[in-house]
Amino acid sequence: MKDHSSTTTSSSLMESLLGLLRIRVQRGVNLAVRDVSSSDPYVVVKMAKQKLKTRVIKKDVNPEWNEDLTLSVTDPNLPIKLTVYDHDTFSKDDKMGDAEFDIKAYIDALRMNLQGLPSGTIISRVQPCRQNCLSEESCIMWNEGKVVQDICLRLRNVECGEVEIQLQWIDLPGSKGLESI
Repeated sequence: MKDHSSTTTSSSLMESLLGLLRIRVQRGVNLAVRDVSSSDPYVVVKMAKQKLKTRVIKKDVNPEWNEDLTLSVTDPNLPIKLTVYDHDTFSKDDKMGDAEFDIKAYIDALRMNLQGLPSGTIISRVQPCRQNCLSEESCIMWNEGKVVQDICLRLRNVECGEVEIQLQWIDLPGSKGLESI
């Protein structure tokens, strides 16, 4: 007898999957010092039950990761939490702040018909406010046929530090897609 449970699970996941969100973790700016004179930072990104992390960059409070983390999006209303940690070899990693952001404005921009717009066109802007962790205005842009959003997040629960990321959407053939929401 064949086991069909794995195919059922993957097809039901595809039915609820809207697409993939690629988060490019670009760099940290003025991160907190957690070791003697520096830190060994890495970033953890969480959405629902998904958890992804970047590599550790040794002894750098202004690290350049330029690393892509890809989340499967089933509910665009769920916030995404980003946490920076200092890697320690012999003890528990120290938390170096966190930030939360949502992708509602980004998803709204993705659902617009933008064909024919010149590359570099700003579709919308998200202002920093108490409900988000933006340190400056975030622009959602049409860039070379794709909708991208550059975000600079101010870390909370820490004395200093920001993380710069960029969002980009990946449509998956067979997924539910954004038209369904």
